Amino acid sequence: MTQNATHDHQVPTRLMHVGGEWVDSLAGQRRDILNPARRGEVIARVPQAEAADVDRAVLVARRAFPAWRDQHFKARQLALLKAADAIEERADELARVTALDTGNALRTQARPEVATLVDLFRYFGGVAGEVKGTTLPAGAGQLQYTRHEPLGVVGAILPWNSPLMIAGFKVPAALAAGNTMVLKAAEDAPLSILLLAEILATALPAGVLNVITGEGATAGAALVEHPDIDKISFTGSTPVGRGIGRIAGEKLRHVSLELGGKNPSIVFPGQVTDELIEGLLISSRVHRQGQSCTAGSRLFLHREVHDEVVARLSQRLRDQVVGDPSEEQTDIGAIINDKQFTSVRGYIEDGLANPALHLEAGGLPPAEGPLSEGYFHLPTLFSGGDNSFRLAREEIFGPVVVAIPWTDVDDVVAMANDSAYGLAAYVWSNDVNLAISTAHRLEAGWVQVNQGGGQVVGQSYGGYKQSGIGREVSLEGMIAGFTQTKQVNIKITG
Repeated sequence: MTQNATHDHQVPTRLMHVGGEWVDSLAGQRRDILNPARRGEVIARVPQAEAADVDRAVLVARRAFPAWRDQHFKARQLALLKAADAIEERADELARVTALDTGNALRTQARPEVATLVDLFRYFGGVAGEVKGTTLPAGAGQLQYTRHEPLGVVGAILPWNSPLMIAGFKVPAALAAGNTMVLKAAEDAPLSILLLAEILATALPAGVLNVITGEGATAGAALVEHPDIDKISFTGSTPVGRGIGRIAGEKLRHVSLELGGKNPSIVFPGQVTDELIEGLLISSRVHRQGQSCTAGSRLFLHREVHDEVVARLSQRLRDQVVGDPSEEQTDIGAIINDKQFTSVRGYIEDGLANPALHLEAGGLPPAEGPLSEGYFHLPTLFSGGDNSFRLAREEIFGPVVVAIPWTDVDDVVAMANDSAYGLAAYVWSNDVNLAISTAHRLEAGWVQVNQGGGQVVGQSYGGYKQSGIGREVSLEGMIAGFTQTKQVNIKITG
């Protein structure tokens, strides 16, 4: 929404951070940021960046690049470690802003997200000196070696579901490798990223990291199309990612895409423990309202344990407290906006209309009471699923899980792999050999066995198939994603 003269002057305005300064959009247009937990409540206004604003930010990042690239890695390392300390000092403030603008619950999501952000800055600061080349033993008359050099200016586009964590996947890695950046905050959840920019300004030279706000169709598109951007790093939906990939291909530009998922969670026969049920609860990502590309939303249950798992997991889902994201007792917060809320509701209605499916927990959102005041959905579980059903094929991006029974290992692996996506997968078994062999057969970039938590700092994270291109979170991902290799051959005489 564009700002006009009738707006309430008491709503705070948050500006963009470009070249070490707080700036408005050149056209002076603003966008309202809405509270997911209170329908229609404007919590802030931010600049509506357009192509000219992107030009300005890219120019500043380009000018800052040579000095940032050419210094000793220890200088970048110290800056990132200083940044980590600064983030940690304001962790509670960051978490509260995250809960406000994303709708993610403070206790279960926002605080852990900030803690992960701190860890990521410390990790990539620590490995800044590991961007090393190799030498080739080419004889006494030759010195032949490689250098991993930074790409230049990286344009990064963030999603609204977990903006701080995804910024942590991209920003410290790109900066540690010697790049500068233009970071576009999510159009519906930019406030935590603008606060992060304020914090990082105490540790980074002006122009090294520039943060802009605005819509994906304008600011995001201008960043992707910009001729002086050396790489685009995007996290978001697969359809948008395909479009970015096409543009990057036409321009022969570096690109990494972390996209959607419809992730299988396979439970083998055995004792149904509290630990298993808690693992399934966590891996379903209902504590992020299911708004996670790694949500284990296709729950494949062996028939021997199917009924018990469904009964116990349903009870745990019903036990979860859905409510105000800023309250300590809340387990599950709000869906980001009306469009996503309506989309999730449509999937639930589809499930309720399917005679084969049985509603075990959740269902349609409350039509009255406190939860009706925001975009709140209940954690929902359907049993009686089939892998051909719409709820098992499409990424819902909401707290909806469908349970699918199975008996044969080959069949369940085939069903798990029968998806356009291949981001994450979960295997639950006390048989180590069976668990490992199944993990190896699954077509997914990240498989967890007997656990369902989030990404671990230092792991190689990325997807197969339509879930994306490239790796993040690790030294491997930093070198592959944010550097280019130069071969140097020198003739030695004398």
